[in-house]
Amino acid sequence: MAAFHCLTFLTDYGLEDAFVGVCHGVALQIAPDARVIDISHLIPPGDIRRGAAVLAQAVPYLPAAVHVAVVDPGVGTQRRAIAVEAGGSVFVGPDNGLLTWAVAAAGGARRAVVLSNRDLWRDTVTATFHGRDIFMPVAAWLATGIPLDRAGDPLAVADLVSLPAPPFRVTGRTARAEVITVDRFGNVQLSLPGDVAGQAGLVPGAAVTLAWDGREITVPVAATFGDVPPGELVCYRDSSGLVAIAVAGGDAAARLGLRPGSALTLILSS
Repeated sequence: MAAFHCLTFLTDYGLEDAFVGVCHGVALQIAPDARVIDISHLIPPGDIRRGAAVLAQAVPYLPAAVHVAVVDPGVGTQRRAIAVEAGGSVFVGPDNGLLTWAVAAAGGARRAVVLSNRDLWRDTVTATFHGRDIFMPVAAWLATGIPLDRAGDPLAVADLVSLPAPPFRVTGRTARAEVITVDRFGNVQLSLPGDVAGQAGLVPGAAVTLAWDGREITVPVAATFGDVPPGELVCYRDSSGLVAIAVAGGDAAARLGLRPGSALTLILSS
């Protein structure tokens, strides 16, 4: 395997403690020429689904790399530590579904291994910090060009823990979807692809009725937030190509009471 010039790093570690910096240090001791790109360390604690979504939506804009992702509520248990080759990159993290959507976005898994080669781990491994002691050192060794099969035992791709894809369905001018993420601005991202929605008539200038939890509201479809007055709701295609709901200058999630996993029906006006 050729060397990688880049490692990426996504976790739920936060920024208040030394966890992220320590992992950087471990990586650079092994692969001093590698550049580390921090995708995010503000994933809500233990939120595998949010981590999976953020990683998958970032991967198309990143160079070929060893992508390290650690959102790991099962750390220290029997859950497997894995590396997966996909699309010219390698994904390293816990086998809990976190890597699923990013691997799919990269073109699908070609092969996988369980990280069983302790020679690539730190000499001392704790039960609660596998990001430092296993994932990052193995990733750094892979970045130097160590072959994937040296990282551990082969694992059938079909045996990887899989996170179900967010569901959506379009029937005529009605779509059903669920909330994938809510960003720091309160924008609500849905599982409905914008191109599919566009074919059903959800395009700028149209209007869409949103129905959820016994509530119903009709909002305009626009290209961007500034196309509606401040404080007004808008439905649009976001930068990841998915249908989203926002309040111009405000917080749509708070106003509508929506959160990840919330189910919505979208009805296109005639």
